[in-house]
Amino acid sequence: MNLFQTLALIAIAALFVLTLVAAVRGWATRRDALLWALLWLVAGVAIMWPGVTKVIANALGIGRGADLVLYCAVVVMMLGFLMVYVRLRRIRREMTLLVRELAMRDAVSEGKPPSDEATEPRSDVGAGSAVEAKQGSRRTSGGT
Repeated sequence: MNLFQTLALIAIAALFVLTLVAAVRGWATRRDALLWALLWLVAGVAIMWPGVTKVIANALGIGRGADLVLYCAVVVMMLGFLMVYVRLRRIRREMTLLVRELAMRDAVSEGKPPSDEATEPRSDVGAGSAVEAKQGSRRTSGGT
């Protein structure tokens, strides 16, 4: 075993333990922790016995084990990007709904009927946002 393999296996073992700790403390779901632990085990096997990847690659019709690892990494990264994108879109939608609900609740508590004013662009603002316009009017009218 060479120096790279030793250092990489130490790092993989640390990541495996951190994954288990995250699962125990509830930072990660059991499913996520199981997938990550499996990933770390597969990476450890590939690092410890690189010939295994060559055997699997040849069985799949791929010339080298390193190519198989690269292809798998690209597919996993693309899936990860897709999952992050979908989660980000969901969070943005939830945030929009939450802000809309809070705005309507604030308008009702002030005695004003809810209106579509917040969703319509203001013609007096120009290129800046409504927040920037409000802050600018405070600065000019406050005399500070």
